Amino acid sequence: MTTVTSTEKLGCDTSDMLTIHALFRRAFTDAPVLVRGVADRDTDRMLPVADHVRELTGALRHHHEGEDLLLWDTLEQRAPSCALHVGLMRVQHAATAAQLDRLDDLMDAWEAAAGSTEREAVAALLDEVRDTLLLHLGQEETQILPTAATVMSQREWGLLHEHGMSAIPKDRLFLQLGWILEVVPADERAGWLRTNLPAPARVLWRLIGRRQFAAHRARIYG
Repeated sequence: MTTVTSTEKLGCDTSDMLTIHALFRRAFTDAPVLVRGVADRDTDRMLPVADHVRELTGALRHHHEGEDLLLWDTLEQRAPSCALHVGLMRVQHAATAAQLDRLDDLMDAWEAAAGSTEREAVAALLDEVRDTLLLHLGQEETQILPTAATVMSQREWGLLHEHGMSAIPKDRLFLQLGWILEVVPADERAGWLRTNLPAPARVLWRLIGRRQFAAHRARIYG
């Protein structure tokens, strides 16, 4: 649970969570399609797709961990009427965690055999993860974010962002930025970059990051 100081104003902008949710929606909708697109024994194609799936699942685990640590207890304490919704979020997080634990084993088997049976088992479970996640994200947006926006300070909300960023290795930052920009509407990307990145980082993105991300994306999507 986070704590607010006596001088902090309650109320925060939670719209950044909508961008993260859009990223997860797209990534986990695409993931089973990417897996099913890998031919039997095609390890050259399987390995980058498998690495991508593992990166996605790791990111989702860390995202949920941040909410478990920084969000649920705070909302239950400050907005008791939200407790039922928070309880639902906890149940959905647990269900997703169990699915991801099962997925780890199936990924091991697919990477070892690169066969159609193992591939389809991974894809089928990714379908389940997607369905659980899409339901969860939608309910979080309607039942949790409006309350968080009124009972948490901007500093407290920012701790979620800090927690999320802490899991991204420095050499993956431009890749993460590229995935985020893909879900930002094209006509809003320049403004998003100005708001979220300092000028030196924007220059590095234009000079280095865009090409780095394009190559990474092509490796995964073919």
